[in-house]
Amino acid sequence: MSIHWHSYASAEKAAEACCRHILPRLEEAMAGQRVATLAVSGGSTPRLLFEQFARSGFNWQRVHLFWADERAVPPIDPESNYLLAEECFFKPGRFPLRNVHRVHGELRPDVAAEEYVHEIEDFFALKRGELPHFDLIHLGMGGDAHTASLFPGEPLIQDRERIAAAVFVEKLGKWRVTLLPGVLMAARHIVLLVAGEDKAEAIRLVFDDPYDPVKFPAQFVTHHCRHVTWFVDTAAAALTSV
Repeated sequence: MSIHWHSYASAEKAAEACCRHILPRLEEAMAGQRVATLAVSGGSTPRLLFEQFARSGFNWQRVHLFWADERAVPPIDPESNYLLAEECFFKPGRFPLRNVHRVHGELRPDVAAEEYVHEIEDFFALKRGELPHFDLIHLGMGGDAHTASLFPGEPLIQDRERIAAAVFVEKLGKWRVTLLPGVLMAARHIVLLVAGEDKAEAIRLVFDDPYDPVKFPAQFVTHHCRHVTWFVDTAAAALTSV
């Protein structure tokens, strides 16, 4: 396990640096294998990252894109993580849609999760019980220290064996589909892009409080994933001494 921490004056600068970190990791992956695999998250801060991807001029033809989590909504819904990526990244950045492996959020959540698991199993040619090894997974973090769609109190935070599942987020009253901890821990690289003063207390708790990932889900990423790099703005970093 290795953890790296980078703080920047603004969310835009943090997203720019995050993009500069991700693209060489993808190039390194493609130097040794046929394609690279990237899983992304949704939300307001990832929008900045997607815009950086779109402007980068990167050749995306050998990159396959997945989702760390998705809302249980159709891909045309304003809450859809897919729609956000399509508008801010795929279209302006000319990302090949044949390389997009989306969660079918328009289906019943348990069915969408099952189909997503099969999609990942087929793509990675996994045997029974194996987990995929993504080259890079991009995550965010909420003000309650949730990451992907693993919220405080979620029993699946302890699941190290399955690939993905449907989760009902009580505080939001909504369903989501999320990758599970075992997959995040198996990834070759993890990046977290976190911005805003509303995240400052959560970052402090993740780094400074006793280890309790059911209470602070982002802790398991920091404690157990292989190569973790945080990109934050100064507002989010205000309460921690990392």
